Amino acid sequence: MAEAHQATHYSSSNIHQHTEINHDQETLELVLSSGGHSWKIKSANRIKNFIYPARIEILYVTVGIAIALYFSEMPFGFIEMKSSSSIIFDIFACIFIGLILFAIICVCMKVTMMLLLRYQGYMYETRGRKVSLKTQIWAILMKSFLKFNPPQLYSFQSLLPRLSVPPLKDTINRYLRSVRPIYDDETYNRIAQEAQDFQNGIGKKLQRYLILKSWWATNYVSDWWEEFIYLKSSTPLMVNSNVFSSDHISRDTTIQSARAANVCYLFLQFRKSIDDQTLKPIMANNLVPLCSTQYQRLFNTTRIPGIDGDKLIHFETSDHIAVLHKGCYYKVTICVNGRLLKPREIQYQFEQIINSNNQTSHGEKYLASLTAWERTKWATTRNKYFSNGINKKSLDIIESAAFVLNLHDGPYIMELENLEQPEVLTYYCTQNFYGRIYDFWFDKSFNICFGTNGRMAFNAEHAWGDAPAVSRMLEECMVYDIKSYDAHGNIKGTMEIKPPLPVRLNWDFSDQNLINTIDEAYGDGLKLISDLDYQCVVHDAFGKGLMKACKLSPDAFIQMALQLAYFRDFGRFSLTYEASMTRLFKDGRTETVRSCTIESCAWVKSMEDPKTSIQERVKLLQEACKRHQKGYLEAMTGKGVDRHLFCLYVVSKYLEIDSPFLKEVLSEPWRLSTSQTPHGQSDFVDLKKYPQLKGCAGGFGPVSKDGYGISYIISGEDRIYFHVSSFKSSPVTNTDRFGKRIRKALWDIKELVEKFNSEQGDKRNGHK
Repeated sequence: MAEAHQATHYSSSNIHQHTEINHDQETLELVLSSGGHSWKIKSANRIKNFIYPARIEILYVTVGIAIALYFSEMPFGFIEMKSSSSIIFDIFACIFIGLILFAIICVCMKVTMMLLLRYQGYMYETRGRKVSLKTQIWAILMKSFLKFNPPQLYSFQSLLPRLSVPPLKDTINRYLRSVRPIYDDETYNRIAQEAQDFQNGIGKKLQRYLILKSWWATNYVSDWWEEFIYLKSSTPLMVNSNVFSSDHISRDTTIQSARAANVCYLFLQFRKSIDDQTLKPIMANNLVPLCSTQYQRLFNTTRIPGIDGDKLIHFETSDHIAVLHKGCYYKVTICVNGRLLKPREIQYQFEQIINSNNQTSHGEKYLASLTAWERTKWATTRNKYFSNGINKKSLDIIESAAFVLNLHDGPYIMELENLEQPEVLTYYCTQNFYGRIYDFWFDKSFNICFGTNGRMAFNAEHAWGDAPAVSRMLEECMVYDIKSYDAHGNIKGTMEIKPPLPVRLNWDFSDQNLINTIDEAYGDGLKLISDLDYQCVVHDAFGKGLMKACKLSPDAFIQMALQLAYFRDFGRFSLTYEASMTRLFKDGRTETVRSCTIESCAWVKSMEDPKTSIQERVKLLQEACKRHQKGYLEAMTGKGVDRHLFCLYVVSKYLEIDSPFLKEVLSEPWRLSTSQTPHGQSDFVDLKKYPQLKGCAGGFGPVSKDGYGISYIISGEDRIYFHVSSFKSSPVTNTDRFGKRIRKALWDIKELVEKFNSEQGDKRNGHK
């Protein structure tokens, strides 16, 4: 292209020319004004959250009442002071009395709200049935509070209940029930005896210590879960930990710089709504708030590799993003004097990068491969080659960026509607999953890539938070994205200022050992992805509509299909992991739903037994779905199995107590690891109004070397996407085979229910 030959060559001299701050009076006033405005917003939000659910206006009322009583003739003790003290002193006394009354009201309202948030009875009441009087009163009170003072993002953080430690006996019983269909009688009896010995022995001591922790920790699970499950793991983040997501169905531009700039701007606006707390908290059933803590580290966060374990670093603010294009890294300033650049101004910056004739070096091109490497190896390399000098300076810029954005040098082809070529969609998803290994800086909280056709790819680190926070950001930002372009595909609007030019990051790759290390990391990455067996499986025969028509929970419906598919694939049952959120509690993250149950196994066996009647199969299916829903609710409400046992194991390690039972529990493999990606988490996103916002979501890698990782999303009324992964090196797994078994299992359930309904209809007609 001709424009490439005219592109600006980025050097320190011309960059400084454009980014230099003139410390004149006007600029200083702008900076101070911006900082003061930010401080005022944060201070006001702290006060609002501190007194929530009360409002500051109540203070004005209480002070007003106290002053009114002062001027009245009513014989209140504090008013009698006016005869022996000054009017100013008495007014201050009235204000003091008003503050005391306000404090009492605040405490009463807070305690009431805390008690309301501890109520969970509504979750166990069957939908479609009459709601209990207790729940009706609870709902009226909750609605009244929410209407009286609409909450900010963090308004409920001090009010949410803490996750309590469940009784040890209950957890042991739930565990034994979950493994009963997995093991033969001899193995089960041995484990049951170990569990009994643990419960009556050292388990009591470990439980006491864990309860003690729950008294002072905001959440007795989350800090250990983050540290030991994520940060202490030395396996590569790519495939093993990071998750990916995909673009939505349609886009209104094919111009790379325009789409990248607009989405970048929308993400930064989302960040601002987090900082200002104008982002509304997610409310379950529009009544119950979910914990919002995870949003705090969505931006400006990076994972630092360590020899003995990684650590997460969060920067309070960041006025730049890191951009990668054709192997070259840039610092792109997105805030000037406290003002966020406009989308058209960011597009101008990206155009300068795209039209640049800068050349990359071998080391810089493959540099991000280090973040896809084993963590201890990356930590050693980082300490040796990136701990000082120009390499440290450039690395600091990437790690302190709001996020990393990649202007890819090729198109991303995403064909959601072309089901004749499913391999096209699968290939696109792999570009989100791992790309070319060096496309993503896997340590950052998230990376976003844009193909030359404007199509988007997304990859996120997992230690800082879970998929719902990321999914919400993508959904809400995409609503605005589809309205932002003109007829030519450029961003609407004009540049108000000439933005700072991007700054090319400099590196020192003069040491051949560093180049060899980067090549080794890239080679190991190639080996890892070459062993990954991944497919995006599309089921378009039916979706949520039919599942609801069958009067079955859509999630339970799919989980039963996965159990049937797995049994047909392996000829046996296995522990199944389904992620459930625990964000009803402060700092809550996830809990495991053990989807393989006694009831689900009984139903699966009936499906494989030709002697079992349709009526019996449907009855067993309904029982299995009900049991699954109960298990899901137990996990959500803090009555799960796995986080409790995990924390007991951590306590045993701290106390240097050996527990054969806990060792066995923690070593049991999850050969079927599943998770559902939610659509439309907030009322802000109306998928019926904007069907083009639907997509195939994303997935993750297999947890077990001889198992499957399955992420799924129910996309509307007639489609389900499954992201199925396994390892090619396993002699017992095959992703393509398992994908076909999933589709067959879903179809078999559909036919089963339809036959049952048909028979029931015939009986009713015959009776008439």
